[in-house]
Amino acid sequence: MRVLVIGGGGREHAIVWKLAQSPRIDKIYCAPGNAGTAGLAENVNVSDGDIPGLLNFAQERHMSLTIVGPEVPLVGGIVDTFEAAGHRIFGPDAKAAILEGSKVFTKELLMKYNIPTAEFHRFTDPEAAKDFLKNNQTYPIVIKADGLAAGKGVLIIQNLDEALAGIQEVMEDKVFGAAGDEIIIEEFMTGPELSMLCFVDAHTVVPMVSAKDYKRIGEGDTGLNTGGMGAISPNPLYDAELEQFCLKNIIRPTLEGMQQEGRTFKGILYCGIMLTEAGPKVLEYNVRFGDPETQVILPRLKTDLSAIFDAIIDDRLAEIDVVWDTDTCATIVLASQGYPESYPKGLPITGLDEVTDSTVFHAGTTLDGDQVVSSGGRVLNVTSSAGTVEAALKQSYASAENIKFEGKTIRRDIGR
Repeated sequence: MRVLVIGGGGREHAIVWKLAQSPRIDKIYCAPGNAGTAGLAENVNVSDGDIPGLLNFAQERHMSLTIVGPEVPLVGGIVDTFEAAGHRIFGPDAKAAILEGSKVFTKELLMKYNIPTAEFHRFTDPEAAKDFLKNNQTYPIVIKADGLAAGKGVLIIQNLDEALAGIQEVMEDKVFGAAGDEIIIEEFMTGPELSMLCFVDAHTVVPMVSAKDYKRIGEGDTGLNTGGMGAISPNPLYDAELEQFCLKNIIRPTLEGMQQEGRTFKGILYCGIMLTEAGPKVLEYNVRFGDPETQVILPRLKTDLSAIFDAIIDDRLAEIDVVWDTDTCATIVLASQGYPESYPKGLPITGLDEVTDSTVFHAGTTLDGDQVVSSGGRVLNVTSSAGTVEAALKQSYASAENIKFEGKTIRRDIGR
């Protein structure tokens, strides 16, 4: 097999790393890839948003399979484009990817099919939204941009002044572009969060092992939201009973609802769930692997990942025995100083060859000649497996000490 992986972050490096273990695969390409994927695959200088360019590459190099990492090309219809040209590609089509592409669509689907989620109101007119907020007596509340906003389109609002400023920012100043043309204002839910990822074809759902990620930049879950500063697997709050409850009351009804709407989902379904006092409720859906959850889930997968992908495309997932390692896994994100706001790029990274007991997944790196340099806010994921989460974390933190770059930022409380 000749396989193309689309994307250039830590998630895609983890996917490439797992695929490289498959005896079925002869050659892996990664577009655009990073300094880490370059050691396992041939990086391709095509951006993950350039759908015509990616199709052209897949046709020229006769790809057996293309795997889409990030959400933007999925929502943009890359699966439809590739399938129309006769190419095998893994991921949901545009009609199904709307689960992540539009928060308004998803909330209305959840309401229509009685799937537990926060109460919400939708607005296309900023003045109507402001009038609603002026009459609102309950804070905090949440304002969400409808469309894709690189994980940043969610504002947690503490009072009316913040609320009015948020409407101005999202709907009038367009800080998230067209994603803010429509918004949701929803109740603020409290409780522990849960990431539930599943392999899904037209007939079958197979939950993955559980994971917990840590979104805030600061220790003690303080400061700004990020794409994720670390993750552990398994999630200590997740057990077989909770999994069955979420499958019965959330995941399967959502997939059945999508089929009813003519939007059959095939691929990776990621459900963000809040464990509220009233029971589990949906925070959001993503239509691809999470980041950094992938970096702690895939190291635990014993089944050939490419075989799972092929089975999902062909609606044969029920035939695959998906087997997981009993070891736990932990990943620590090494971020640039200033992330998730402005941060420097091009900083030389040293000490990578001194890490021997952990796997380093590159998230925001590139090569400057032979030198690995930073190119993103989340730079590296240091990942370890062990018999306990505590042991895996200890190993990842110890390995992270060997890696040096100016302003290296780490949360020291992952897993606590």
